[in-house]
Amino acid sequence: MPVELPILQGGRPESPLPEDPPSPSPDPDAPEVRVQPAPDDPGEAQPHRWYSTNLVGVPADVLASRAFNQHPVPLHIAGTREAHGGLFALLERCDSLKAAQDVFGHYVAIAFGLHPERATAPQDSAEGRRWRSSWRRLLQGWGMDANGPAGAVLKGWVESRFGLVPLFHKARLERFPSPAWVAYLEEKAASRYHGNCIHQQLDLLYEFSQWALPRFGPPHEPGDDGAHLRLWRGSTRCEEQVVAGRLQDRQCTVRLNSLASFTLSRDEAGCFGDWVFELQVPRCKLLVWPGLLPGQVLHGEQEVLALGGDYPVQARFL
Repeated sequence: MPVELPILQGGRPESPLPEDPPSPSPDPDAPEVRVQPAPDDPGEAQPHRWYSTNLVGVPADVLASRAFNQHPVPLHIAGTREAHGGLFALLERCDSLKAAQDVFGHYVAIAFGLHPERATAPQDSAEGRRWRSSWRRLLQGWGMDANGPAGAVLKGWVESRFGLVPLFHKARLERFPSPAWVAYLEEKAASRYHGNCIHQQLDLLYEFSQWALPRFGPPHEPGDDGAHLRLWRGSTRCEEQVVAGRLQDRQCTVRLNSLASFTLSRDEAGCFGDWVFELQVPRCKLLVWPGLLPGQVLHGEQEVLALGGDYPVQARFL
């Protein structure tokens, strides 16, 4: 018997849909299997699972791990040195840190319009709003309050370039969405600091820091492997940072925020908490260190700004 096909408006017959094959009958003797959802699902609710790649060629979970912090490899933000080859060619001619600072400052001022006349334009004018965002202004904002708008932009840059999601900004950043996450996202995208290609400015700052470290950076200590810098950090919220071991044993592993402040002075670290952590930070994770930049940019003279992750530490209670 011929099959009649329904006719569409254009006069062409609609092809019949194939029938689904019949479902097999369940085996009454087979054991019942129930699939339980993973406790971490859905993935979008777990911020630490958002990034598997980044711009430095090392997976984010590896970059944050204790293993990487003990055995680091050099890091470079993809395309930055290639896009600004003229800057690094000029830097190679510098025989002192002061000369390198002048070259870097002059180049960045031209590339991003950070000229004095623009920086001093009225803040309520269009010209002032356009050019006021700069790497120096951002670091000074961090020095005043790491959990303020400047801190959010810096943590957003780390998230964008290295894939390290922040753990804390005014409050713990856990499951997404939450009020704490919304507040962080609003601040990191606000135009007060997030403008004038601020991420590209920070890319250049990081690469300049990495270029200058082996030439003019803090001296190596006896027995130093050359890949780490011994730093200290004071803390009052220690219990929630410990991921392995115990504080009472004086040796443990702590999980630090995606971007954190350290110091070269153990005495200065004691001003920021009852517990002082001594740790070896990979030099490839340093963004700002004492002497790198002219003038006062951070709050303390011995302050170091570096990427976070899981660090083995020696803990001391003051």
